[in-house]
Amino acid sequence: MSASQALRQKQAPIKDGYRSDPSSAVVTLKSTGSLDDHSITCKLSDGPAVKEAHRVAGLHQKAGGDDPAISGELCSGDMLLDALVACSGVTLKAVATALGIPIASGTVTAEGDLDFKGTLGVDRTAPVGMTGIRLEFAVKFGEREDGREVSEEEVEKLGKLTERYCVVLQTLVHKPTIAVRLAGSGGGKEGEGVSREVSHKSEF
Repeated sequence: MSASQALRQKQAPIKDGYRSDPSSAVVTLKSTGSLDDHSITCKLSDGPAVKEAHRVAGLHQKAGGDDPAISGELCSGDMLLDALVACSGVTLKAVATALGIPIASGTVTAEGDLDFKGTLGVDRTAPVGMTGIRLEFAVKFGEREDGREVSEEEVEKLGKLTERYCVVLQTLVHKPTIAVRLAGSGGGKEGEGVSREVSHKSEF
């Protein structure tokens, strides 16, 4: 059996399930990170799939992938949320440090809603990609030497500046210009091979 036949065979019952029960294709992916009081970092919570020093991306189970706890393969959607959690967490700590706002500990959580009917081609009207992302910070403030509490105005400023200077968040909010190029050679073809190029315009 060829690789393409094996994949189709594996995905067929999954697609049939989504056709009979469309709601079963909708999932919420989640990523979490933690903040501490001694570094400008955000530690991502390692899921059961992270077994190696390097990360390998594979199909999500809802798209026919293997159990990540066994395969060690990560869903790229989870990795996207990981990037958002990591970037926003580090940005929050950097901004808080610059403003003199003490953070004792904290948790950063990102959730993304995804309908697998779209990426599997089960329903052409279903969106391909996340339709909603939620980012939440739960922070415990530390004590200041002068005893002053963190004010609502400071929290408002901390939130605004974190949003403004988080690279990944701003990339998601304002779609950048993306150039995609696919180039292929070999497979019996001679010369320069074949290629495809497309550009998606920016919203900046």
